[in-house]
Amino acid sequence: MIAGPIVRYVTIADEINNRHETWDDFFDGFVRFAVGLSKKVLLANSFAIVADQVFNANSRGTVISAAFCWLGAVAYTLQIYFDFSGYSDMAIGLGRMFGFHFLENFDHPYISTSITEFWRRWHISLGTWFRDYLYIPLGGNRCGTGRNILNLFIVWFLTGLWHGANYTFILWGMMYFCLLVFERLTGFYKAKGNAISIFKWSYTLFFVVTGWVIFRSDSIKDAFEFIRKMFGLNGNPVFDGFIFGMVFTECDFDKHRFCSLHATL
Repeated sequence: MIAGPIVRYVTIADEINNRHETWDDFFDGFVRFAVGLSKKVLLANSFAIVADQVFNANSRGTVISAAFCWLGAVAYTLQIYFDFSGYSDMAIGLGRMFGFHFLENFDHPYISTSITEFWRRWHISLGTWFRDYLYIPLGGNRCGTGRNILNLFIVWFLTGLWHGANYTFILWGMMYFCLLVFERLTGFYKAKGNAISIFKWSYTLFFVVTGWVIFRSDSIKDAFEFIRKMFGLNGNPVFDGFIFGMVFTECDFDKHRFCSLHATL
């Protein structure tokens, strides 16, 4: 319930008292639940192993390459998607099995070509909840530019705080606030064209991945250190044997048992 979609009363009000279970809904719901469980157990948990190894190595101050950092960042990007969307699929599937029809919560967010579009596709129930119960009551975009920016600031500050009482979550929310203001003021998200779309997708995914690094890190210091390492700005190598150890063999950093390939390199 805590990791699935935010279900509003109005969505299921009629079905609470007038619910109709059917075999078609039951089997559709069962399949949806199985897909969600597979996302969580087979994919999210597997990506989590890689992400945890990399982020834990960074927290301990281990010298890791830029490539290894990117591997961890991408692994966490996939982990958090399959984790949240998997839970949502399970919740939607269970609801369908018992006659409830919940709204979709994820819509292929990683194909987005702007941050604005990303937040229309990612955790839809959370975004619409903040929109309807905070952003619009504050005035939304129906007021002047200055007030609109203030409204966005309040929404994204509280969105970050909603995820936890840690400065990293607030920084994560403020990053998206700045990006959304940039897109709103420049009209960036409206630009069209094949070449432009490729650039916009790359720009969006870059900031989404960077945002997840901030979101996953234990502290702001760890987050910035990790980002610097992603670009080799900490004096760390671009490539090393750790990435081979992670992909091709078992490598236990906690016990300092590095793979033989790394020793050879």
